[in-house]
Formats: sequence, C-alpha cells, structure tokens
Amino acid sequence: MNKNKTKFDKTFKPSFFFRNPHVQSIMASSRLRVRRKNAMVENSREIIINTSAGSKLLSFLSRHPVSKGLIILLHGWEGSSSSAYVLATGDYFYNLGFSICRLNLRDHGDSHHLNEGLFHGALLEETFEAVNYLSQQSENLPVYLIGFSLGGNFALRIAMKHYRIPIANLKHVFAISPPLDPYKTTLAIDNGYFFYRKYFLKKWKRSLVKKQQLFPERYDFNKMLKAKTCMELTENIMLYFPELISYRDYFKLYTLQNNSFQKLNIPVRVFISEDDPFIPLADFQSLQENYFFQISMQKYGGHCGFLDLFPVNCWYHKIIAEIIN
Repeated sequence: MNKNKTKFDKTFKPSFFFRNPHVQSIMASSRLRVRRKNAMVENSREIIINTSAGSKLLSFLSRHPVSKGLIILLHGWEGSSSSAYVLATGDYFYNLGFSICRLNLRDHGDSHHLNEGLFHGALLEETFEAVNYLSQQSENLPVYLIGFSLGGNFALRIAMKHYRIPIANLKHVFAISPPLDPYKTTLAIDNGYFFYRKYFLKKWKRSLVKKQQLFPERYDFNKMLKAKTCMELTENIMLYFPELISYRDYFKLYTLQNNSFQKLNIPVRVFISEDDPFIPLADFQSLQENYFFQISMQKYGGHCGFLDLFPVNCWYHKIIAEIIN
C-alpha cells in the first residue's frame, strides 16, 4: 500500500451500535435513506442512449441550473437508477450544485424492453459509450463517475479503457465496494447468510421472467429458474452465451488484478471495508497503489454502506465532495 496518503484519507468511525457489517450492507439499499422531497428526481428527464452496436441504455439526467459539473452514477447488480444508494448520492451532490445522471446498465431498471440481448457483467463497451456520450453533453464542465458494487467494477474498467480511448472531460473515477473477482463474490453471496442469496436470486429471477415475457420466442428460463444458488443460475444461463466456453471464462472477462491498474491516466479512488460480506479483503491487500490509483480501506462499512445514524450521514459522500471541490 502507498504510504503517501492524501489529506482526504480520513477514517470512517461509525457509532458503536452501527458497526455491524450486515446492518451497514442492508441499510445501503434501504428506502429509509431516501428523502421524500428530492430535487434531483423532480428535475430529471429520461434519456435513451443509442450505442454504435445498436443497443440502448436508459438514463435519467438532472441538470443543475448553476452546475459545477456532471456526476454519472452507476448502480450495482440488480439495482437501478432508483436504488436507494443512487438516489441518496444523487440528492447529496445535486444539492451541492452538480448535475446528475443516473445510468442504468442493460436489463436494469425499467429497461428490459430496450434490448433483445441479455445483460452480463462483461458488457463494457456499451456502458463505456454511454458514459462517453453523457460526458460530451456536459458543456465542457468536469465529469465524475461513481460506481457502486458491480457498477464500481464497471467504473474501474471504464477508467482502464480511458487510457486508450479518452472520455471528454472525465476527471475522476470513484468505486464504492467494487468486486475484483466476480467468481469469489458470487461464492460469497451463496455461502454467506441465506437472506443475501435469497435477495439476489429473487431479484435476478424476477428480471429474467420479465425478459422472457418480453421476448418469449428467444428465451425460456423456466427450468433454470429452479436454481437454488446464484452460481447454479450463472452456470445454467451460459446456454444463452455460446461465445463463452464456461461460466469460469465468463467471470474472468471482468476479473481485475494488480496489473489492471498500472496504466491509468486519471485519478481513481476505491472505497472498501475490511468487513465487506461479499468481497475478500485479500483481493485488495494484494493491490499496489500508484499516483492515479488510491484505495481508502476502512475497518467498518459493510458493502456500499459507510453510514452512520448519529447524525444521519454517508461517509464517502463527504470525502468525494472534498476531492472534487
């Protein structure tokens, strides 16, 4: 780890009764985080982004009347532009004077009808193009990308690709609890507390049912919907990705290692907790920081949490705000 820490490396110290990693992880997606009056949502408009390959991604743009810049938010797996952590983060930065775009990955949110093809975690190109398009609409203001969980993995890969294909005005990338090895993360979901497996399986199966109803000629998930684990369903759904040899090859397509971060040309900061129930700490301990790549590793925080109730606040909001301001 790099010993030359910046002044922004502060420690997250939640109140004693809020240090449990499962409380943190569950609260991250709780609607209790979302205020009833949200100016960002009230001032948002839908944008459907068309990519060069013909795919379409749904997003919601909230332009601030006196904007300091554009912040693009990428949700996690089976989350959406309406996830609590996305709405809370967007609300916070909109009130600080930033325009906000909440971008949905394929088949997330109310976007299943936009593409006949299925979502998978290696679909980087269309997401990269969408971020590039949104950046071009920023009116030359600085652009920042914040990704959560799987969205954080996408954000890291976008930063890596930016080295070869620069995105206009992109100034900084932030990843909140990003999985580096999706195979290990899937195992952690399946082998951890049962309610995590139940939660993700329920949301994934609901998404597949919606896709099958929209494209019944192409998809028949009835047998695989009986899967008892996320890994089993992942293995079964490879039937629809004949270009991939196996589910292990699929996971390798978006697995990130130390050499992944050695060719960056924009600042990237990762926020990760030692008690994350889904992401092995060893994956991050093996990484080497550099001038562009910094890790804020905290003792507490769970998965995408970093919340406290006394008073109510989100720790990484404040750190990111200090950096970009």
